[in-house]
Amino acid sequence: MVAVNPEHQSLKRQSLSKSLKDEAARLGFVACGITRADAVDGRARLDDWLLAGHHGTMDWMAARAEQRAAPQSLWPQARSVIALGMSYAPAEDPLRLGGVGHVGRISVYAQGADYHDVVKRNLKALARWLVEAGGGDLKVFVDTAPVMEKPLGQAAGLGWQGKHTNLVSRDHGSWLFLGAIMTTLDLEPDAPHADRCGNCDACQRACPTDAFPAPYRLDASRCISYLTIEHKGPIPVEFRAAIGNRIYGCDDCLAVCPWNKFADSAAANKAFVARAELAAPELGDLLALDDGAFRQVFSGSPIKRIGRNRMVRNACIAAGNSSDGRLIAPLQTLTNDDDAVVREAADWALTRLLAPDESSDA
Repeated sequence: MVAVNPEHQSLKRQSLSKSLKDEAARLGFVACGITRADAVDGRARLDDWLLAGHHGTMDWMAARAEQRAAPQSLWPQARSVIALGMSYAPAEDPLRLGGVGHVGRISVYAQGADYHDVVKRNLKALARWLVEAGGGDLKVFVDTAPVMEKPLGQAAGLGWQGKHTNLVSRDHGSWLFLGAIMTTLDLEPDAPHADRCGNCDACQRACPTDAFPAPYRLDASRCISYLTIEHKGPIPVEFRAAIGNRIYGCDDCLAVCPWNKFADSAAANKAFVARAELAAPELGDLLALDDGAFRQVFSGSPIKRIGRNRMVRNACIAAGNSSDGRLIAPLQTLTNDDDAVVREAADWALTRLLAPDESSDA
């Protein structure tokens, strides 16, 4: 029997890991790190979050909590996790449209191509390379399975989970799409990243709906991203004025992070450059959308998954906050909409526009 040389094995792992990172960079990933599959176990923190009801109506978070808590709970054979980040750093200030009543604000990440498609395509290409170079079995994940990409990203050295709970990179700020590859290979792990938030609480103070009960803890049921994307019913009245003209997501807590001064929009994948019709859409145009027009406008966008009714609901809320009388007519048309949630949102918006002094939540 030939003895295995541990030093030789270590050098081989290091060489494969370096080549892997080089290939990841060639495929457009600006960040790539490796961690052991047993390095993250977030079950206690996840259980506390779910018990507090901070997941809102996202029942799928609870349904697969055990698998979500740790990589090996999802796939016991995994030995290493490759965490990857692709930049979508914006060229313009995400907060520039605040208070511009006649347009809707769409979160930076959703203004270009659907990140699920772009990141997954490149992850699969990297996975094929890894199988050819090192063998082993693997699984690829992009926000579509119970995987905690942000803790894995921190464990793999990509950055740290900031006080807004999102990953922050020293090089790319808050603007990273995350993906992961689990593999049965024993790859050379990277050191975890230290927390660099310090005493800064800019993200906490920036939240329009006070969705952070404490640093590093998000109450999703109060978050504008949750309310405009995940939440299917009427948006609670207490949050409507604070939503302003945000119609899909919210960038405020990310945009104010001081580490974004190091983010370079030139490093962003060109697929995520904002489409002209999504950079500052007119609310009047959105209020007029039927299902066919909605599908056409948002084809190839992650926005398409929320459907026409939720988008028009959101546009109604923004219209009610706009003080723009030109939106009264399209809102009146929507009071007869087939969808009850849209009708209610249109009625609320009209009350705001027609009798603003009498609005109880102005």
